[in-house]
Amino acid sequence: MSDLLFATNNPHKLREVQDIIGNEFRILSLKDVNIRDEIPETCDTLEGNAAQKAWYIHEKSGLDCFADDTGLEIDALDGRPGVFSARYAGEGCSFDDNIDKILRELSGLSNRTARFRCVVCLILQGLEHFFEGRIEGVITHERKGRDGFGYDPVFLPVGHLQTFAEMPTYLKNGISHRGRAVSKMMKFLRKA
Repeated sequence: MSDLLFATNNPHKLREVQDIIGNEFRILSLKDVNIRDEIPETCDTLEGNAAQKAWYIHEKSGLDCFADDTGLEIDALDGRPGVFSARYAGEGCSFDDNIDKILRELSGLSNRTARFRCVVCLILQGLEHFFEGRIEGVITHERKGRDGFGYDPVFLPVGHLQTFAEMPTYLKNGISHRGRAVSKMMKFLRKA
């Protein structure tokens, strides 16, 4: 089994990606390679942030690695929160703060269409490769489910009757934006 370094400090993402990849690769965390830095994330696109994080950790570790950036894009909010999804309600906000803010902003609106987009940047032998996953859905009027993280309790994927937070992990990972992006990366790595 090969090791692959994931440039994230988010334990939820780490667990989710390891579940998606399975036993084919062992995902190393930043803690595993003794990097405790706060990773910069100052770009205004998902692609830019994913690349910034991946290169930062590649330069610190000397290892091939990958990073992702994910955004929830809500049509009625002109694509917000988008690249600011993790801190939409302000610096130091919680997942619940972010959900409360979008539910307030969507109050009384009938158009609740949205999508999750995830961009993965892989640095392999000094070259960068990008993989994107997306899933369409709608924002529910209230939280449903207790699993997942982030906006999962209010995101209902098209064609499903459960929010991401209500779904069993294997189902969410099989259809999610991150699952799709990571699956594309794995397909590429099998051929590399």
